[in-house]
Amino acid sequence: MPKLAVVAIGGNSLIKDKDHQTVEDQYNCIFETSQHIVKLIAEGMNIIVTHGNGPQIGFILLRSEISKNQLHEVPIPSAGADTQGAIGYQIQQAIGNILKEKGIKKGVATVVTQVLVDKNDIAFKLPTKPIGPFLTEEDAQVKKKKYNWDIIEDAGRGFRRVVASPIPIKIIEQDAIENLVKNDFIVIAVGGGGIPVIKDEYGNLCGVSAVIDKDRASSLLARNLKADYLIISTPVEHVYLNFGTENQQAISEMSLQEAKQYCAEGHFQKGSMLPKIESAIEFLEDGGKAVIITTPELIADAVAGKAGTRIVK
Repeated sequence: MPKLAVVAIGGNSLIKDKDHQTVEDQYNCIFETSQHIVKLIAEGMNIIVTHGNGPQIGFILLRSEISKNQLHEVPIPSAGADTQGAIGYQIQQAIGNILKEKGIKKGVATVVTQVLVDKNDIAFKLPTKPIGPFLTEEDAQVKKKKYNWDIIEDAGRGFRRVVASPIPIKIIEQDAIENLVKNDFIVIAVGGGGIPVIKDEYGNLCGVSAVIDKDRASSLLARNLKADYLIISTPVEHVYLNFGTENQQAISEMSLQEAKQYCAEGHFQKGSMLPKIESAIEFLEDGGKAVIITTPELIADAVAGKAGTRIVK
């Protein structure tokens, strides 16, 4: 059977920098990342692509806030669904165009994905998930006061708005995703970590104002579908110990036990690398073969063991 990989692409696969944030810029960035993903497809691997949506959902909510005197406001779950459709459309178009160019006959489809969370999750009282663009401290304080936003300083990179980030429990459209993979489709799913939903007193699903960490949701999907690899793209080639200091140390390979130890020692930031490593640990503990963390352009080399950080049992 072909190997199955869940490839979780991060913000740098969608937006390169603050000067390239338009829809056209985003497609160009996605197309570049998709070329590297197609290398894996060309080698016979089955692929599910997941993606972040922090800046994009932030843009939608900011537009909604600015126009609220003329139009109804957009709830966070709906904004998440909007980003899944828009970003998924660009990814499936980019991958489809590259497959066509290379003569590879495969379908590509986006599944707008709901993810069940616990309505009593403590995260709803302690917002931690960054959304929207990075802000200066001055801008952050203005928006905090004007819009009543929760603001944090994000891993030394600037200030960002944060919302609740509950733990994903169940992927509602998992059967559809699995059937598409079995029928030789490349699937884009669990965008932005999925649209967070809870069950009401009648067992019906309803959206909640939160954003699920995309790496945790990607890990859950990979575990449930018994994927061989969980591949997480980041802005840096390796995972580092003592990141950002003069003593930073790149890690080419680490064991599951070492990953747990480094987390316990506080090497990884909550808003940055920590959820990726924790997601990796969960995936490996549940039978995954390997987790690969690296930049988008090195994905194929990293799978071959020539780049990036590899986490194994």
